[in-house]
Amino acid sequence: MALLVAIPLLCLLLQKATVRWDLTADQRYTIHPQSLQEISTLDQPADVTLFLNGEMNSSFRRLKESAEYLCEELHRRNRLFRLDADEPEERDYILLQQKGFEPILVHERAKDGRTEQTTLWPYAQLTYNNKSMVIPLLKQNRGLSGEENLNHSIEALEYAFLEALHTLRKDSVERIAFLEGHGEMPDMQVYDFQQALRSYFQVDRGSLGSQADILDPYRAVIIADPQRPFSETDKYILDQYIMRGGRVLWLLNGVRFSNDMLTDNGITPIIPLDLNLGDLLFRYGVRVNPALVQDLQCLTIPVDVSSDPQRPQYQPLPWTYAPLLLTNQNTPVTRNLMQVSATMASLVDLVGGDDGIQKSILLATSNASTLTPTPAQVDLSDLTIDQERFNQAYMPVAVALEGNFNSFFTHRIVPDSLKMQREPLNEGYSRQIVVAAGSIAGNEWQDQQPLPAGFDRYSKTQFGNRDFLVQSVLWLTDDADLISLRQRQVTLRLINTQTAYARRSLIQWISILAPILILLIIGLSVTAVRTYRYRKT
Repeated sequence: MALLVAIPLLCLLLQKATVRWDLTADQRYTIHPQSLQEISTLDQPADVTLFLNGEMNSSFRRLKESAEYLCEELHRRNRLFRLDADEPEERDYILLQQKGFEPILVHERAKDGRTEQTTLWPYAQLTYNNKSMVIPLLKQNRGLSGEENLNHSIEALEYAFLEALHTLRKDSVERIAFLEGHGEMPDMQVYDFQQALRSYFQVDRGSLGSQADILDPYRAVIIADPQRPFSETDKYILDQYIMRGGRVLWLLNGVRFSNDMLTDNGITPIIPLDLNLGDLLFRYGVRVNPALVQDLQCLTIPVDVSSDPQRPQYQPLPWTYAPLLLTNQNTPVTRNLMQVSATMASLVDLVGGDDGIQKSILLATSNASTLTPTPAQVDLSDLTIDQERFNQAYMPVAVALEGNFNSFFTHRIVPDSLKMQREPLNEGYSRQIVVAAGSIAGNEWQDQQPLPAGFDRYSKTQFGNRDFLVQSVLWLTDDADLISLRQRQVTLRLINTQTAYARRSLIQWISILAPILILLIIGLSVTAVRTYRYRKT
């Protein structure tokens, strides 16, 4: 009697319980411990609206199902994390577009040969405590296939959702600052970069002055392409800011050149740019060389090749001084990012040996590059390429530094002009990123509208400058180490379509006959066993 009661109760319990084991080699269905820690402390509802709906191919369905599965798993961990089961209304899509998020058009060939066009919105919106953030779900890396981009998008889902949740849950908005006073890029020239950062931080601008603690309120400082030297007072303020845990994104040029002269005269001299920062950065483990990198993997520029000035004829020619920098796929900052475009970039050397600082190369040239020492000149009338010169490979242009840094001002005299002098620190933990190409942060304007950072007007191609810059600042300020979620890697296993097509008849026959043969074998085996058993009795 007890057994009859226990069995139905056990069935009911098993029906309510959900038990899952991730048996995949890459653990694609396992939630990262950092995500579990973030979701376990959720104390208010976090609602997700998924805009990726409608008719879509199998790849986009896989992206949608992965997003739904992630939300379901997070909901299991904390019921306050909820996915809206209802499809968004028309006004929701209009509001999404007003925020600057555009749909994508997917073109596919139907079985009858016609091309079908589908409009998809690869976005999600996370709402928490009356604040919301739009999460792009699709990564579009130039040079990769559609399947590879979708696979990278699936890899980045967990980080995208948890980073948005972490940002919305902050009690106060952290502040970052763009430094001024040394000829840095003006507000309009880094407008797109600043707007992208405003989704996460309060962005201020200002000069250093002489107050020793002026940078204390800021989580990170961005130095965008300075043109004038830093004073010893400036260096001391930055050094002690770093010793106290401040984070710095250095966007520096190693050479001085003139874009105006290059545009007007087609020629510009290039000379070393002395910012009086070489000794400071050397102390931290890097050196920005006063030389230009050239790369055969580069942008093209329109050049007038006509001999008649009255009838110009423009032809795109490779501009080796504008390299397309490769991103390191083994670091969380640049994983799955597309190439980054730069102009007049320099070389970064790692110095200091085994100084305890963890150094990672983020951006580098291709395997067909060269270095032009200064002084020299750049001449648009001579764009001939000597292939033999481009014999260097993977020259670093951007590096990340993390660890306990030693102060540059240890055993040095503190500048007298400082106010509110504090006891100097000789060592401190921090993170820094040094980029030897200030141009990657700049944006152009067209029809009084800012173009995205990294957008090339001539090829109409968007490169990964904005994503690289934003991810750099997020890594610098990420004490929760959520960016480690970007290390997730899902192996892409595709069917060999050519082999499948060539052997389709064999596959079809196997699919039809295999189940029948299995049933026959089972039936004959059962019959043989029964015959043998009853013959003995």
